[in-house]
Order: sequence, then structure tokens, then C-alpha cells
Amino acid sequence: MPLQPSSPLSGVPKTPDSKADKFLLWGALLVSVLLLIWFYGVEQRFGSGRGQSALDWIYCAWNGETDYEHGLLFPFVIGGLVIYRLKDLKAAVSRGSFWGLGVALVGVLLYIAAYRTLQPRIAMVGLPFILWGSVWYLWGWRVAKMLTFPLFFFWLAIPLPSFQQATTHLQLLATSLAHHGSGLLGVQTYVEGTKVLPLKGNWAPLDIAKGCSGIRSLMALLMISAAWAYIAKMSLWKKVLLFLMAFPLAIIGNALRVTSIFVIAEYGNAKWATTTWHDWSGLLLFYPFSLTLLLVAHAVLEGGLPWKAKNQRQLRRVMVTRTNQSQS
Repeated sequence: MPLQPSSPLSGVPKTPDSKADKFLLWGALLVSVLLLIWFYGVEQRFGSGRGQSALDWIYCAWNGETDYEHGLLFPFVIGGLVIYRLKDLKAAVSRGSFWGLGVALVGVLLYIAAYRTLQPRIAMVGLPFILWGSVWYLWGWRVAKMLTFPLFFFWLAIPLPSFQQATTHLQLLATSLAHHGSGLLGVQTYVEGTKVLPLKGNWAPLDIAKGCSGIRSLMALLMISAAWAYIAKMSLWKKVLLFLMAFPLAIIGNALRVTSIFVIAEYGNAKWATTTWHDWSGLLLFYPFSLTLLLVAHAVLEGGLPWKAKNQRQLRRVMVTRTNQSQS
């Protein structure tokens, strides 16, 4: 069952009676999409030289300096979340509502404000409003409700101004945790600010730079945990808790990664530890560790591993159905 847009006049979805009606409705939708592409992808109003569109700006903002290198993954994650619910979305098509146009208007006003103030972030904040309101108007509240998270999930991809100020606190925390963690493994160190020095002097002092603060890993893990919580079959408060687990897991995982560098430098090859292992430890240690603990948290909240919990829910439904049939 394909998604059928509502009539622009009545706000009620219907199957057009003639080819002319279909052409009019889908033509209007095509024009709207082209206008969206023009203002967000072609119109150059933003950037330091005012030579960037809103989409150009956010594409360039997904870089190592802003700690949003993972931003390029967001379109694919959002697309995957929509495809994941596609069957339910088709079944949920209902009457459209003019309230959707009101929501879309909020997004349009945000874009106008961004255009006037030269603030591309405001334009990107408005984009989910435009898309979500359009969905509500065309395919009804139930479809819009299902797409609330996938569309507004994009907000996590918008780099925050002065975001790097939080890096200093994470640097100090990572330094302290790595210092104490190394001590537990027999590597004696002392700390000067964000610099960790060995007591035995077997390796050169290591500075916990901004890249080692864990802020990049934290933002990437927030993206993963948010998508994970959306897909998880559990109550809302458990979803929120699963999402918030990204904060302690990222801090602990990064501390473990930095500690491993000190340990390898002490007992192994210091040069290899501070170069090769430093560059690859995030992929080989941080993410496996953090995702495993995220799976453990999911299992605790759901009362079992996700695939086993699903089978248990199906078994309970079968038992309830059989009980009701026997009683009747």
C-alpha cells in the first residue's frame, strides 16, 4: 500500500479519482521538494564568505575541529530508521491535517530567521519541522508520530557553538581516570594539568590533548545509543535510560583506551603505543567495549538479550492466546 498524499484543499487523504488529480497532487509535492532543495541546497547565504548553502555549511561543519566527524553517518542512520518502520508507516496512513502546515510554517520561519541573521544552525533546526509538518499534512498524525524521532534525530548532527569548551573538563577527567587506572595495573605516574608523566621515566610524558578527551567518542556513541533506544522494544523511560547510558560508557571507555596507551608504553613499545595504538585503539578497544556494555544495559532493562527477549514475548503471547481459547 503506497503512501497517498492528502488533498491540498480538504486536508483529507484520498485516492485521486482521475489522472489529472493525481498529476496535480504529486506535481504540487514535487514543486515543494524542489523548493526545499533550492533553499537548502542551492541558495548561497551562509558561511564566512556567504558562499555556502545550508547543506554545504553543515557538510563542511562535520569535521575533526568540531568533533562531529560522525555527522556524515546521520543521513544513512535516519534512512535506515525510516526503512525499519516502512511497513508500519504504510499501514498507518490516515487523514491528513492542516496542523501539519502549521508545523511546517514554524520551520519556514526558522529558515527566514536564519537567512536574515546569517545563522545556518537555525536553518538546520527548522528542517525537521518542515519535513515533519509535511508528513503530518499529507499522511496523517499516526505516520507523523512514527517519524518524529527519525526526523528530529537530525538535531544531534548539528554542531553546537562553543561546544569544544566542554572538552577541557573531559580532558581533566580522562587524565585523572587514566592516572588512577594505570596505577591499578602497576604503572606509576603523576599528573601535571593534562600531562601524565611516568615515575620511572621509561617513556616520554604524554599529554591528554583535546582529541583524547573523549568528546568525539561521546558524540558518536550518543548517535548510536539514540538509534538503538528507538529500535529497542521497551517502555519510554527505559529507552531514555538506555540513551543516557552513552555518557558514562563513553567516559569509562575513553579512560580505558588512554590507560591502555600508558600500560603498553610502560611494558611494551612506547613509540608504538603513542602512534599506532593511539590511532587505532578507538576502533579496536573503545567501540567494542562501549557497545558490549550498551548491549548489557539493554539486556538488563529488557530482562534478557534482545533476541531472546523477543522469543519470550512471542511465547507469552501464544500462551495467553491458548489460555483465552481454552476459557472460551
